[in-house]
Amino acid sequence: MWLRYQPISNEQQLKTYRKQITQVVAQGDSATMQKAAAELQRCLSGLLAKPIASATKNPAKNALVIGTPNNSTLIAALGLNTELAALGDEGYLIAEQKINKRTALVIAANTDVGVLYGSFHFLHLLQTQQSLDNLNIGSAPKLQHRVVNHWDNLNRVEERGYAGLSLWDWGTLPDHKSERYEDYARINASLGINGTVLNNVNADPRILSDQFLEKIAALAYVFRPYRIKMYLSINYNSPPAFGDLETADPLDPRVQQWWKERTARVYKYIPDLGGYLVKANSEGQPGPQDYNRNHADGANMLAAGQKPFWLGVVFWRAFVYSPDIGDRFRSYDEFRPLDGKFADNVILQVKNGPIDFQPREPYSALFSAMEKTNMMMEFQVTQEYFGFATHLAYQGPLFEESLRTETYAKGEGSTIGNILEGKVFKTKRTGMAAVINPGTDRNWTGHPFVQSSWYAFGRMAWDHEISAETAAEEWLRMTFSNEQKFIDPMKELMMTSREAGVNYRSPLGLTHLYSQGDHYGPAPWTENSERPDWTAIYYHRAAKDGLGFNRTNTGSNAIAQYPAPLAKIYGDVNAVPEELLLWFHHVSWDHKMKSGRTLWEELVHKYYEGVEQVRAMQTAWDAQEAWVDAARFAQVKALLKVQERDAIIWRDSCVLYFQTYSGKLIPAGYEKPKHDLEYYKTLARTRYVPEPWHPAESSGFSS
Repeated sequence: MWLRYQPISNEQQLKTYRKQITQVVAQGDSATMQKAAAELQRCLSGLLAKPIASATKNPAKNALVIGTPNNSTLIAALGLNTELAALGDEGYLIAEQKINKRTALVIAANTDVGVLYGSFHFLHLLQTQQSLDNLNIGSAPKLQHRVVNHWDNLNRVEERGYAGLSLWDWGTLPDHKSERYEDYARINASLGINGTVLNNVNADPRILSDQFLEKIAALAYVFRPYRIKMYLSINYNSPPAFGDLETADPLDPRVQQWWKERTARVYKYIPDLGGYLVKANSEGQPGPQDYNRNHADGANMLAAGQKPFWLGVVFWRAFVYSPDIGDRFRSYDEFRPLDGKFADNVILQVKNGPIDFQPREPYSALFSAMEKTNMMMEFQVTQEYFGFATHLAYQGPLFEESLRTETYAKGEGSTIGNILEGKVFKTKRTGMAAVINPGTDRNWTGHPFVQSSWYAFGRMAWDHEISAETAAEEWLRMTFSNEQKFIDPMKELMMTSREAGVNYRSPLGLTHLYSQGDHYGPAPWTENSERPDWTAIYYHRAAKDGLGFNRTNTGSNAIAQYPAPLAKIYGDVNAVPEELLLWFHHVSWDHKMKSGRTLWEELVHKYYEGVEQVRAMQTAWDAQEAWVDAARFAQVKALLKVQERDAIIWRDSCVLYFQTYSGKLIPAGYEKPKHDLEYYKTLARTRYVPEPWHPAESSGFSS
């Protein structure tokens, strides 16, 4: 990944760095300080292609000195207290200083973990070949909880994983701790990620058994020096599942006591556990509503069991939608009445959009509505709806689009990022989570470029104002090459890839056109399922008179969930951004678009544009062979060919299907589909989907 630390090929830059860094001086003997010093030694020896001396005192000229005022007399003597005070418990300062009248580079922080994060940032500077002259960098995270979520089952099958088996080899734990566990911790710590949820939100109750807690404690031991807290997804019905009670009613004192005792037991194994993640009353999972209680009742009962243990929290997922509502977009109604009723150590974990990690969605209205509730974002790095680990689809632009969305909740400046940071509603606990997919594949994520989305998430969780373009360039430089001839076309490729995926799947605000269960290929014709919102026709509402879901005040009125200025924009067919048009409006096939084309013509144009964008990505990648090692070059080249094939299938399937309603011809100048619609319907029924089957998929469960 981006921690390969290959020697710097630019001879002039290499000579400069060798002069500027002669020694690593680290005082303090905590495990975290030892890891920071070891990482610096590992990286500098690799990048500079020679061993770097280490010391604990008496820095040489141009030494790199790391530490805190509490563990380093050298740092304490610099008098940096004012600068460090502004950086909090996790921030760091990287600066040029004088120590014993000698020039030195300093990585200073208030805590050991701040030093660790600062060390990784310093290494990023070298990996991206930035100047070390007159350094004075101060950085602190804007969000408290920066957490990655695994959807790993205890049988090692990764739901929506696409990169082999689960990393966690339960059969050999706790006795054997794979080296990959520490590498995993290094990867996350390099981005400032400070928490990981080990197991699937469709949780197996056995995760709380002594057998598994002993194994989890072994992982926590590996992660602890990197200050990565462990979180567990729990099954709400655990008391009956363990055979201890016949109920999981959160207001039953026996249930409350069971969770207090079980939680205390968990903390005996993992004293620094971060807390629980809960999926309740969602897609068949048990929850408090099974006992006529609400989400706050359930979350608060679990939170009470966490309170005695330091900073234990409950992440309560808001991915809940009733089959009885007329518009799944209005799952908002499940939580809005509970604002202000959640305990202070409960954080509502809300997906970026109101449906389900679609290629493009408007933001979930809960973010601007829950003024008295701690909330955190849930993004998806694993490409459940973006072609698994087969397609190249950098998610940074999606993250940026979401975080910078203006909600007008408290006037201008009420962006999603600022809401998450607590600047808009003054909430106390803040955070961001992402569902990631690392597995046993040698490159961790299946497709090498899925790594870039993991990277972008970590950078934006630290600072939501970092741009997708900045994160893409950093990742490219650290992962592949610093050559500008490589960076420029590859950055353009990455920044185009998400929009390409939208265009050939669901342009102009269409959504959920996937084959049910696998969520891989197109099936806009899906109309028979256990519930309407597990069909495609529920979302696109294609008819002879037009296309799209009317969510204005003449339809489901979902726009009423948004602040008035935004509701006005979304409710106006001429003002709504065209990329969200069909989310909010049912529009005539002859509706005039800004391009001058009709809706039908624009829809066809977008589908064909998506295929052409993939072809341009292929051309761009083919020109990069000189800058990429043979194995990764060949893999990405082959996967882009598969992506072109799949994009054509998406394009032709959807255009031919919607043509049956529009009754209009495909405009001249576009290549005609090679097959008829029935062929693509048959193809969808017989398609090979490269993912282990999971029992939940028989019901269309998504997590």
